[in-house]
Amino acid sequence: MSAAATAARVQSTARAARPSTFAVYRWELRKLRLQKRTYLGLALGALMPLIFVISQNVRGHHGGGGQGSVFESQITQSGLATPVLLLLWMSLFLLPLIAALVAGDIVAAEDGNGTLKTILTRSVDRGQVFAAKVLAACTYAVLAVYLTATVAVVAGVASWGFKSVTSFSGTVVAAPKALLLVYVANTVYLIPLFAVVAIGILLSTVARNSAGAVVGTVGITLILAIVGAIPGLEGLGPYLLTKQYEAWQGLLRTPTDWAPIIHSLWVCGLYAVPALFAAYLVFLRRDVAGG
Repeated sequence: MSAAATAARVQSTARAARPSTFAVYRWELRKLRLQKRTYLGLALGALMPLIFVISQNVRGHHGGGGQGSVFESQITQSGLATPVLLLLWMSLFLLPLIAALVAGDIVAAEDGNGTLKTILTRSVDRGQVFAAKVLAACTYAVLAVYLTATVAVVAGVASWGFKSVTSFSGTVVAAPKALLLVYVANTVYLIPLFAVVAIGILLSTVARNSAGAVVGTVGITLILAIVGAIPGLEGLGPYLLTKQYEAWQGLLRTPTDWAPIIHSLWVCGLYAVPALFAAYLVFLRRDVAGG
């Protein structure tokens, strides 16, 4: 057998032995299940609704006097106001922080533990590893958002009942439809949150330091929020990632306002796609010998 035929056979055998991207994705999920910070983020997401509901019950909030969102005045009128309020408040900082805990760690942790070198020298394509890590980080973000929403729904309904709510436009929404809108709103919120995940993965890949990547990810979102509040820079608002945290509110209007949601899709793409592409290039060129 010629040398060329032998090489071709070896390459064919290697490709046949190479695990699928889905298998690598499962490995990444398994690693997440073994990390403490995974549960720290989920615990934060689950505790906040419980703390909110307990505090309202303890102080005997009777609603009707909310000075902010229309849903503040409905706290004790319907338990379905709770998940909307929690999304309003947690979308600005806590949920991005929870997402960043994993996104900023998912590559950097491998560097710190010295395991990335082992992974990249196996018969696994680097693109597969990168794709699996992105999918795992996004899966965690989805889990955190839906867990928070579900705990808020259960705690709110248990305290104040499964009743209709009044939307941002003043329309009364029946309880079953309101419940559906709660989960659809959380799904729309994932659009900017995935962009936060992309930024976290970029910093995790480049910085090779988990703490720095997590802090950097949250820091970038805070800087963008500050920029949006600076007088004279209001024109940048529609193009800031942090402004897209509010896009889901269009679902809670009558008729549904799709404009901010569509706008959020392409604006968040402007943040997420370049970040992931840059992270992918860095990951492909990672010096295995140097870790």
